[in-house]
Amino acid sequence: MGKGGGCVPSKKKQPHSTAGNSRHRDSNAPAPIPVPERSSEIHANDTATTATTTAAASPQEVAKLKVFIVFYSMYGHVEGLARRMKRGVDSVDGVEGVLFRVPETLTKEALEHMKVPPREEGIPEISAVELVEADGVLFGFPTRYGCMSAQMKAFFDSTGQLWQNRQLVGKPAGFFVSTGTQGGGQETTAWTAITQLVHHGMLFVPIGYTFGAGMFKMDSIRGGSPYGAGVFAGDGTREPSETELALAEHQGKYMATVVKRLCQA
Repeated sequence: MGKGGGCVPSKKKQPHSTAGNSRHRDSNAPAPIPVPERSSEIHANDTATTATTTAAASPQEVAKLKVFIVFYSMYGHVEGLARRMKRGVDSVDGVEGVLFRVPETLTKEALEHMKVPPREEGIPEISAVELVEADGVLFGFPTRYGCMSAQMKAFFDSTGQLWQNRQLVGKPAGFFVSTGTQGGGQETTAWTAITQLVHHGMLFVPIGYTFGAGMFKMDSIRGGSPYGAGVFAGDGTREPSETELALAEHQGKYMATVVKRLCQA
């Protein structure tokens, strides 16, 4: 599908970046077993021995499809959704979720002034070129006046080379968000972000009302919308509810199912 190859399983792609590839690819594939040239003096039963040796070589494991979960989280609310979303992706056979952060744009002094907690280790930062390795992408970010945060916008702004080479064309992608209030942009933040996908020719995958009854309950405060999972952060002290986390897990599973279906079509 175009040069983006959004529906081509990961096992058919060649690495585009040595550094990025080392995080989730096995570049040490075993070399083929050399077969000596035959001569007229080789016994006939050597044929059976050679066949047995070849059959004994274990086949390479089929690479899983990759759904990148790329997010920016200042106080941990979006990260909480991202981690639960990975659980949903991983629950689909043959698909694996990979967590990435986008680079920070604020200074250390600014973050300290805003009392931003230190990041937990274990989730690497992503560079734009690594998006090529994904079979699908879920982008998560907090809102800033109804739009994505500056950190995520800066990351999208760094994808110009990918746009020029049409390397993301056809890749399915979705969004999940965090807002401070109930009217703070749960829908508009995702809606205004769709323009980024449009210019790349990516396929926007909303969750609609596939979460079922959980999308209609009104007995508690719940973030999320047909556009994607969401959380209300309040003044920063509110943690994601179990319903919000369950919706994130559902979105991960839903996206993994869509990616698998597209890649096997």
